[in-house]
Amino acid sequence: MSLTIDQLAAVACGSVDPVDAGATAVTGGIAISAQEVAEGGLFAAVPGTRVHGATYAGQSGGSAVLTDNEGLELMRASGNSQPAIVVDDVRAVLGVVSDAIYASPSKELTVIGVTGTSGKTTTTYLLEGALMAAGRKVGLIGTTGTRIDGRKVPSKLTTPEAPALHGLFRTMVDEGVTHVVMEVSSHALMLGRVDGIHFDATGFLNLSQDHLDFHDTMDEYFEAKALLFDPASPLHAPETVICVDDAWGQQMAERATSDGVTVATVSVTSPDATWHVINGWVADNGVQHVELGGDVGKQEIEVSLPGAFNISNAAVAWALLEAIGCATEQARQGMGRVSVPGRMERIDCGQDFLAVVDYAHKPAALGAVLDTLRGQTKNRIIAVVGAGGDRDVTKRPLMGAEAVRGADVVIITDDNPRSEDPETIRQALYDGAVDANTDSEIHNIGDRAEAIRTAVAEARTGDAVVVAGKGHETGQEVAGVVHDFDDRIELREALKGRPE
Repeated sequence: MSLTIDQLAAVACGSVDPVDAGATAVTGGIAISAQEVAEGGLFAAVPGTRVHGATYAGQSGGSAVLTDNEGLELMRASGNSQPAIVVDDVRAVLGVVSDAIYASPSKELTVIGVTGTSGKTTTTYLLEGALMAAGRKVGLIGTTGTRIDGRKVPSKLTTPEAPALHGLFRTMVDEGVTHVVMEVSSHALMLGRVDGIHFDATGFLNLSQDHLDFHDTMDEYFEAKALLFDPASPLHAPETVICVDDAWGQQMAERATSDGVTVATVSVTSPDATWHVINGWVADNGVQHVELGGDVGKQEIEVSLPGAFNISNAAVAWALLEAIGCATEQARQGMGRVSVPGRMERIDCGQDFLAVVDYAHKPAALGAVLDTLRGQTKNRIIAVVGAGGDRDVTKRPLMGAEAVRGADVVIITDDNPRSEDPETIRQALYDGAVDANTDSEIHNIGDRAEAIRTAVAEARTGDAVVVAGKGHETGQEVAGVVHDFDDRIELREALKGRPE
């Protein structure tokens, strides 16, 4: 499908310069990198923090440029006469313009968006596994990458920029995908990366402190998430599932409720929720069996992932399957077989204690992991914990405090220091741990591999070792350089090298 510059200008509520260029066709997609614009496509010249994208318009082989007044002035001053669609805010219209260029591919798909501070990846994996088992062809977009029908495809961000995302949807449609499950972060919502998507169902998991380097307050963080659920938002879906086990979820359920929107609530504790946990038990093989009660009766689901929080994630996933009409026996069985890389991932080398790697890098998530292990561990918990550099500094002492509240031995180490001094980051965690005033044993070991080896050497029969923070990640960023590092590999090597 091709649209003229005039037609795209109407979608963007912009103007065309020069005016007589409006009949020119745009046929080659849209991109925010000039070098990635296909012949006949549209270059979205977004203003940057240092350089305006319009500076590179001459490198684009597209038919036109989408830019703002500043960008147009830069183009014309450099002698660039390419046709331009001029708008007040390029990012604000990227989504709807991309949707139009790719002929609204999300309308041809059943799109499920999942948001929350913790559990997005796990919940989307549960949905993907269930839908594929039910015979659907599924696209997955999230933290661990993008997959089409189980096949990994290249991606750079948890949520790609709007032009790439809508182009990806078109590719998925062309390959026969029927359902897309995607993580939706607060960054993606605030930066307009998901604008123009037609969501069929959305799910809210929880909200706890994170990203306060991006959002000034928790209220602002909530409002960012609310863009996916507020009936006044163009992103809201006709089917919504919200976990109401925290105050933020209860507030979100109130915000989402309106005529024309079905809101199903989920709770592990409250029988008043649409879907609630009636009973649960853990089999000898570690699989959790959960009996849910709902408006449509009772349902038993299986969760192969350990942890009470994964019961909540699975309950939200099941309610979403019900909302889109895919809560079949095949889906139930498929969901019970799902495992998630770096999320409570067991590393087993025959040792007589539990060893897991988890992505928990926020205070509440770390607390939930340690609480889960406490319920499944006979003896001590040994935790390896760090915090990332160039991120929310206020959560660092909270991470340290959470670690000593839940673990008997805490080894504070480097995560991804990025451009910051690693020792300063560790000290903030150490201070928080000491101030929590527990009897836990605390170590400060900068080298992450050494910290993992120390944890394993410390472990005894019936203990649990958890390496938290990086999960599935395969690199460690230090002073701008990414070094190969995988907690799962390091933990496995430490276990293999442990004396008998």
